Amino acid sequence: MSALNNREPDNKESDTSQASRDKLKDKKISFIGGGNMAQALISGLISCGVAPSHIRVSDPSAEIRQQLDSKGLQTIDPTADATAAVKDADIIVLAVKPQVMQVVVSAFAEALDEQLIISVAAGLSTDILSKMLGGYTNIVRAMPNTPAMIQMGATGLYGTDDITAEQKQLATAVMQASGLTIWVDDEADMHAVTAVSGSAPAYMFYIIESMVDGATALGLDKEQASTLAMQTMLGAARMAMDSEDTPSELRRKVTSPNGTTQAAIESMQSNDIARQIGEAMKACAARSQALSDEMSK
Repeated sequence: MSALNNREPDNKESDTSQASRDKLKDKKISFIGGGNMAQALISGLISCGVAPSHIRVSDPSAEIRQQLDSKGLQTIDPTADATAAVKDADIIVLAVKPQVMQVVVSAFAEALDEQLIISVAAGLSTDILSKMLGGYTNIVRAMPNTPAMIQMGATGLYGTDDITAEQKQLATAVMQASGLTIWVDDEADMHAVTAVSGSAPAYMFYIIESMVDGATALGLDKEQASTLAMQTMLGAARMAMDSEDTPSELRRKVTSPNGTTQAAIESMQSNDIARQIGEAMKACAARSQALSDEMSK
């Protein structure tokens, strides 16, 4: 992981980072909830040049508030004043659990006035959020993933029809501070985003775990196996991102006829690994849809 963190950014990444700094300059950003994902996004924003004094966090936990206070952030106890975090904010990030969202947002909904709302709560559609907020519609729904914690996240975004071009750029800048972002035109596609990125870090960890087990069965110790498996996953992803070739073409280029790689690929193909991965993603998307349906009742 450290090799990735220490990698010098290419020109495209530098341009993106600068654009985010410019777009967020002087914007006041409030987080409703100060948990792990909120802190990951905050870390990315500060890394992009957003002043800690421009970030406020509303959280009922005194421990979390104290932790964030020590980093120069403004913190608010919502049990004392639920509206203080939103009154003069430009951007409000909803980062609380879906199960408590209704109670949390109802306490400040009447104080909203043209602010951009970004929700990172899984399963809550923009329609559901709008109803919770008393009909407010300046909402962007985001599906980040856990690598956002090291500013290597991948986030899918969807906005309501009432989101302006300026607000769309602001939402992009906020989420881009912690990694890559893409927009989808149909909110139903957010279930596919969940399957291919939101839940997918766990797939990668499972593959690494399986490779480590396989390598130790072949005689390597666990530390050796873990180091090789993780670096190989990292390197392959970097190659795929940097190359003009498709993943299929990259695989073909490293698969010598009758060689060791071909033997491994043929074993995977005979076990129908591609179909199994597809079925796992379908199960993920279906569960995402089911959770959304449950929340809408």
